[in-house]
Amino acid sequence: DVQLVESGGGSAQAGGSLRLSCAASGYTQSNRCMGWFRQVPGKESEGIAVFDRDGATMYADSVKGRFTISKGTDKNTWYLQMNSLKPEDTAKYYCAADRASCSARLWRSRDLYQFWGQGTQVTVS
Repeated sequence: DVQLVESGGGSAQAGGSLRLSCAASGYTQSNRCMGWFRQVPGKESEGIAVFDRDGATMYADSVKGRFTISKGTDKNTWYLQMNSLKPEDTAKYYCAADRASCSARLWRSRDLYQFWGQGTQVTVS
């Protein structure tokens, strides 16, 4: 199994930056698609960025050019660098992973991801 733990959430001013981290443990060798989702109470979960173990990255239009997903040198950690934050970025952010490769067509569907963290809150004012 795989366990995911997010860190790095908090509060920021509009225009500011935050970096989220996701630490994976367990049988991580099987992870192929890793990424970040966010959710606001009362709204559907939004897939915002993923990367495939082969290096391909995909971003939601809402964050393209502002957020960057990257993997750490130890391969069991990945990050979401969030720049030019907007109040509408306020949400609880979750990291996710799955053993299948990222789907170019369906990567934003949370149903495709088997492993999830508990989430970290990001508030932008």
